[in-house]
Parts: sequence; structure tokens; C-alpha cells
Amino acid sequence: MKSSTNSYYITVGESIRFRLNEYLKKDYSSILVVSDDNVAALYMDDILRNFPGKPVFKSIVQAGEQSKNIETYYQLHTEAIKYGLDRQSLIIALGGGVVGDLAGFAAATFMRGIDYIQMPTTILAHDSSVGGKVAINHELGKNLIGNFYPPAAVIYDIDTLGSLSEREIRSGYAELIKEALIADREFFGSLLKTDIYNVKKTQLKNHLELGIKIKAHIVEMDERESGVRKHLNLGHTLGHALESDLGYGKLTHGEAVAIGLLFSLHVSEQLFDEELPFEKLLHLLKNNRYPLHGIDYHTERLINKMKSDKKSVKSRIQMVLLTEVGLPVVKELEDSDIDKYLKSFIVRMVGK
Repeated sequence: MKSSTNSYYITVGESIRFRLNEYLKKDYSSILVVSDDNVAALYMDDILRNFPGKPVFKSIVQAGEQSKNIETYYQLHTEAIKYGLDRQSLIIALGGGVVGDLAGFAAATFMRGIDYIQMPTTILAHDSSVGGKVAINHELGKNLIGNFYPPAAVIYDIDTLGSLSEREIRSGYAELIKEALIADREFFGSLLKTDIYNVKKTQLKNHLELGIKIKAHIVEMDERESGVRKHLNLGHTLGHALESDLGYGKLTHGEAVAIGLLFSLHVSEQLFDEELPFEKLLHLLKNNRYPLHGIDYHTERLINKMKSDKKSVKSRIQMVLLTEVGLPVVKELEDSDIDKYLKSFIVRMVGK
């Protein structure tokens, strides 16, 4: 994977968390492993055993999106200073997207930037760990405080995915569905036939590698999201707004994005007068028990959230839409159009 500042390897495999020294390019002065309380209980000791005789420290944050805040970010800096980290130190982000974003942003800003490694432990983090976007949330919006800061490596031990809950599996597969919709019709077709809770390890590895390949290819073309990287935001305009409006944690990121994907297909059908796989996607989500009902769609609040999103331009809402599977486009829409599409989407979802 090439970025403007470095090239880094993305390694997907089994039991590779026990061989981290094979993937480190430098002899770091010290290492800080950042994880959440759920993941640390399962895998922290495995990581620490890789570095006998080296100054290795751990920092454990509360699991959940609520940890992506300024207080936890500041606490990581405090601990890094107390532990004596310097510019030759390494931060390892061991966990899902929250830990990756939080620890990555801490690494990007500690002493103006030190190396960090992404070690995803969720399906969702296959997406967030690649591409160098790191951020924390503001109470007024998601990921509004952050940076573009590529990792030194992504080391993805898929054995750690065996401990995921159904909710976390749903959340991760929503991003795989997104990547398939924007770039790979055949991949999307295979996902339509997938029972995401009973995927064999070889099939899961294949899905993850396809998703990462799509993400990496797009990021290499447009690292700082001035063009085609915006396509990766398919489903995120409404998804982020729902997450923020309902309160972080009510829906997982991927569950909110899944609803956002349906909304994007709905708007695309209306705007381009094209038949898109809305019903097929809805069937896939229902079969895999995504929460699609009982959602409080407050249209005025959601529109305001969309306008404050970092993807909006001059308070005009930008949406990624599809003219067909594999052909995304970015459109700016008026508030009145979004209001109309939201209301017709809500009607369409009732009784589904």
C-alpha cells in the first residue's frame, strides 16, 4: 500500500499476532499497545509476549464509540508522556475501528507524529485500518477532529475475529457490502448469498482481502479525498447522521451504514430513474438480522447533521449515489430534496 509519506504492508493471516517482530521495520525505543477493555482481556498478553526485554506499556480504554472523545485522546497523550515515549517509539492499535482511530490520531499528534501499527480485531476495521484516516468525534459530529496519517503496517490476524458478537459481524459486513457496491458487481453477488454468521474462515479471508483491495486501490488514487476516495462514503451520509442523532452506541457504525446504503440506493433510483438492487440489499440485510425497524427518523435533525458532516460543502449535502453497481457518482443535493427522499424512504421502509 503506497501513501504520500510511506509505503506499508497489509498482512492478512492466521496466528500472525504471535510473530509481530517479523513485520516491524525498525528497532523501536519503546512500544505502547492501546486496546479496549474487551479486546485487551483476550489478546493483550499475546501481543506483549512479542517483545521480551523491551520497554512495552499498555493503555486500555473503555470499549465503544463513546471513547473516541477528546478526554480519552488526551489521556493517551498523558500516558505516553508518563511512560517516556519518544520520537523513536511505536504505538500499536489493537482493536476495532474506535481503537484504531483513537490510537492512530494520538500517534499522529504525539511529538508531531510517531509510527503506529494497526492490528484490527473486527471485520469492520478492515476498512478503517487501511488508508490512514484517524480521528475522534466531537459532540456535534462524527470524526470531525482528525488527520490523514498512514500506519507503518496493518497486521490482521483473522483468528481474533472468532470472538466477535453478531452485532460486530453485522457492522463489519456492512462495509464489505459498501465496497462491493462501489466497485465489484461479482463480489456483491456473492455477498447476496452469504450467511454472514456462518462463514468459513477461508471465505471470510477472501471477503476481507477483496474489501481491502478495493479500499487500498481507491486510497492510492486519492489519498486525501479530493476525488474518487469520496466514493467510499457510500451509505455514510445518512449513516453518520443516524449514529450521531440516535446517540453513539444505539446503532453500531455498520448497522447505521447499512440503512444509509439502502437510502443511497433509494435516492439513486429516484434521481436517475434506474432500477438498482434496493430490494436485493434489503433482503440480504433482513436475512442477516440487521436492525431496520423502530428507527426514529427525525428528518429536520438528520438534515442538520448531514450539513454539519465534514463531507458537506458550503452547507450543501454531498451524497455518493450509484448509476449502477460499480459506478458511483457524487451529487450535491438541496435540503428540500433530502427531505423529500427521506420521507419517501421512510414510507418505503414501513412494513418491509
